Amino acid sequence: MNIQLNPETEELIQAYIATGRFENIEDAVNEAFNLLLGRERRLEELREKIAVGTEQIHNGQVTDGEVVFARLQAKIKQIEEELDNG
Repeated sequence: MNIQLNPETEELIQAYIATGRFENIEDAVNEAFNLLLGRERRLEELREKIAVGTEQIHNGQVTDGEVVFARLQAKIKQIEEELDNG
């Protein structure tokens, strides 16, 4: 496969190669592709979580925000106390 890069991207990749970050252009492109795949996985996971949350809202399975923050603050206080005593 032959890929045409814009001059700015090619210059950036060459700079990474010069500093030893990548051995060649293929390594840089592979890394970029792996990062893209990871991003797509995280986006899909987020979409799934949003769908679950939306369904929970429709089913009335919600917790008041003030209650959530109070629980979080209590948990933080508990952890701080454990750290102070430990």
